[in-house]
Amino acid sequence: MSADHQTGSRPVAPALGTLRRIILFILLFALLSLTASGVGSLLGWAFTAGDVLVAADSSSLALALALTLVGGPLGAIAFWASWRLLRSPAERRSTAWGIYFSAMYITSLITASSFILSGLAHWIGGDTGNVKTSLGQGLGWAAVWWWHRWMLAHSTRGPVALATVPTLLGWAFGLVLGLGAASNALGLLFDRALGVHEELAVVGSPWWRGALGLLVWAVGGAVIWWWHWFRSGASTLHTALAGVAVVSLGVGVSSILALGGVGMVLFVLLRLGLDRSDPLPILLDPAPEALAAALLGLLSWLYHARIVSNRPAPLPTAAGLAISGITLIAWASGLGVVVNAGLSTVTTHLGGTDSLQLLLAGLSSLAVGGPLWWFSWRPARSFDQQGRRIYLVLVFGISAVVSLVTLLVIGFRLFEFILGDASTSGLLERVRAPVGLLLATALVAGYHFVLWRHARELTEHAEAPGVPGSRPHLGLSEVVLVAGADAPDLAAVIRAHTGAHVMVLLRHEPAGATLSVEQVLQSLRGHGARRILLLVGPGDRLEATALADDSPMIGSG
Repeated sequence: MSADHQTGSRPVAPALGTLRRIILFILLFALLSLTASGVGSLLGWAFTAGDVLVAADSSSLALALALTLVGGPLGAIAFWASWRLLRSPAERRSTAWGIYFSAMYITSLITASSFILSGLAHWIGGDTGNVKTSLGQGLGWAAVWWWHRWMLAHSTRGPVALATVPTLLGWAFGLVLGLGAASNALGLLFDRALGVHEELAVVGSPWWRGALGLLVWAVGGAVIWWWHWFRSGASTLHTALAGVAVVSLGVGVSSILALGGVGMVLFVLLRLGLDRSDPLPILLDPAPEALAAALLGLLSWLYHARIVSNRPAPLPTAAGLAISGITLIAWASGLGVVVNAGLSTVTTHLGGTDSLQLLLAGLSSLAVGGPLWWFSWRPARSFDQQGRRIYLVLVFGISAVVSLVTLLVIGFRLFEFILGDASTSGLLERVRAPVGLLLATALVAGYHFVLWRHARELTEHAEAPGVPGSRPHLGLSEVVLVAGADAPDLAAVIRAHTGAHVMVLLRHEPAGATLSVEQVLQSLRGHGARRILLLVGPGDRLEATALADDSPMIGSG
């Protein structure tokens, strides 16, 4: 009976422990948040005691006192209960503790930095109305952040599960905040240099006050980034989550910022040369922010790309494929806009200037995304084949979803035109945007589907066991294979079906072949030689030359 009782109670105990942790940490998070807000409000009242009368807003003071004097003791009790439980190693390893810690860490960091930097920016900008109140709130939340910062390094209470997440979240927040604020500040400087909005300097405060305010945010973001990247050791983390963060934010977001800025600058230049329908200030209006985004995004992109290139596989492959996907989206979007612009020229409502602006925008996106996609995709094809196949499946799947949604939009517009009032706009005008997107998506899906099918065919032949009669020539001992990026997969197939040693020589032009595996294996038959030089690709090129047995050995692999 005792054994049955113990057996029956085992599944219940973990569930009760998890439920207890969830409730406790939710209460702790809520009570600490309320207490931090109350303490921050009281600090703001203390800082402004000499400026305003306390009785002027008694309800706000009463709320701050309630949050502090009621929420504070309750939060202390919840923390004391959790602190006692954390003496157990199982509690420290619990996911609930790690999730709470990460959530409170990043919440307190974002709130504290937002209040403090906002107060400093307003003070520098000349608006001193709520500076002391903002600083008081910031200090209250900063105390919570510093407290959790201390607990993170605690030897017996710090979280074990998700222990690196707070550091990565802080690094990500600092990077996004720093890049965004620095881009705005630098864009304002470029705006003044180009003289786009000179008339704004006459009205209101001087322009440099706004630039200094943005500079405060940029410096604050840079400090937060530096603290977590170098001081807290985010740069030395080699976990899977750290790799995802560096690739997605450091490389991905930075490249999007840079490419978007370059594309906008190119669009402005094209309009200056080909479309002067608007006044010069309007034409130049997007240029300052675009220049700043391109410059800072490129610097961040290059920095993180260098870091990723020194990391072990598969991180470099993931970064290359991420850039390939981003530039592919830019290329496909540009193609869709160009098709949209071409269709708009045959409508009566959107001819002329609007069509030209659409065309220039599409050409800008094509010019930025096309070449970069080609250069990022070609090296990626010689990287890890498994990652490449996953990328192909993702691109094809996303393209299929986009195509489906676009077809639904076209169908909706078609029936709307048939059933509704056809006098307002023509059918072509209604569907030209989704038709352009559908065409671009179809091209992307078709191209990547062919590559995916070819990669799957190579994998299946490489993994298939040899069968009698499958070897093209039983006396074949060595194949010197000259091919493109698909050479490793072709070599694996030849080894599996012939048993020969295969030496791989990559062409300077890495484009793959359009031939099937059966055609490649068939070319090895009927030569009667022990050594064969096999040239495969580009395209449908296929040459097999028998080599003399006594020729010097090049090597085998």
